[in-house]
Amino acid sequence: MYLTNRFFWLFGGIAAFFALAFPFGILLPLAKTLFVAALVLTATDMALLFRRKPALQCRRILHPVFSLSDPNPVKLYIENQGNLHLNVAVADELPVQFQRRDFDIKISLPPYKPYVAEHELTPLSRGVYAFGNINVFAATRIGLAERRLVFQQPEEVSVYPSIVQMKRYELRAMRHIAHETGIKKMRRIGHSYEFEQIKNYVQGDDYRSVNWKASSRRAALMVNQYEDERSQQVYCIVDKSRAMKMPFEGLSLMDYAINTALAISNIILKKQDKAGLLTFSNVIGATLKAERDTGQLTRILESLYREKERPGESNYELLYEAVRRLIGARSLLLLFTNFESTYALERALPTLRRLNRFHLLVVVFFENTEIRRLAQEEVDTTADIYRQTVARQFLQEKKEMVYKLRQYGIQAILTKPQDLTLNTINKYLELKSRGLI
Repeated sequence: MYLTNRFFWLFGGIAAFFALAFPFGILLPLAKTLFVAALVLTATDMALLFRRKPALQCRRILHPVFSLSDPNPVKLYIENQGNLHLNVAVADELPVQFQRRDFDIKISLPPYKPYVAEHELTPLSRGVYAFGNINVFAATRIGLAERRLVFQQPEEVSVYPSIVQMKRYELRAMRHIAHETGIKKMRRIGHSYEFEQIKNYVQGDDYRSVNWKASSRRAALMVNQYEDERSQQVYCIVDKSRAMKMPFEGLSLMDYAINTALAISNIILKKQDKAGLLTFSNVIGATLKAERDTGQLTRILESLYREKERPGESNYELLYEAVRRLIGARSLLLLFTNFESTYALERALPTLRRLNRFHLLVVVFFENTEIRRLAQEEVDTTADIYRQTVARQFLQEKKEMVYKLRQYGIQAILTKPQDLTLNTINKYLELKSRGLI
């Protein structure tokens, strides 16, 4: 049994009447009457609640797999199977990873009526999340006391890299669309060299693709249509060292990279290319050879789900040896890493240049959005000016890293963590349309 706030307000008011009855004796009979009425009301409320167990049914409905960093729906189905109108507060025991201790849903349940309450949970780390019991606090319309009912429904869900994000970007990539507000739309450049068919000319077709022999036979303009080259090898290489543990909006850089690796791998397979995976830090982690079969995406998903950050530094020499051993043919390598200083880039640059000699290397690293925000704030004091100057120097240093990589013929992407997937897809489609893979 739990006493509600209404109970304490009621008896607190009656106590105030008794206090006023000391200077004003005329109030004493009224205070006594109110006290007896309150006792009767409380006894009636408790009798309704505890005479027999309220006929309530409650269960949790959720998907056994959650998507990382996406809102995942959770439904609570509750039904009043008795003839007593109940006001209930549902307190679901959420996984400890969410750190929420104030979650409850208040519902008014008429007799014989079901109700479905829906809310969303956004996990920010991969792994197993354990839900506990469902606690229902039932009260009558009088509302002076509550009865706690516990529905045993412990269950676990696995939080995988974002499948929702993967599906969202799939359609855009297949239609050569990769556009969101504030992000540059990537133009499709040229065409590839694999012939597909001859078709009628329509306005906007490249006039250089006109097939004059076919046009003369049909007495109408005909053009050659080409398709992207297929069966190219594309590897996502994810750095899982301490440089990737930095969080932005609650999600680490490594988890941003993992979400992107899953989304781009799906698009690679849809484009009839071969997708592979390699993770590294001071040791080599998951290695999946580039394949195009139906189970490859599932293998990539499972491998990314199991990856954990490591406290050590990145060993690029070890990465080079692993790439030379694992990848034979020339491939596109999408390296997701982070350089916080020019010194860190200089240490890795000789190895990156050697990798780029045998493969097409794209280095993807991150812009610090917190420093960007600091550099754009208004300043009032000298200390603010110093901080803003240092922030702008840091941003400029990041841009210089991009220029240095491009000087050595290495493709580079400097992106905000939130725009990582979109910019990576754009780069892949650009390189594929230009025939560089």
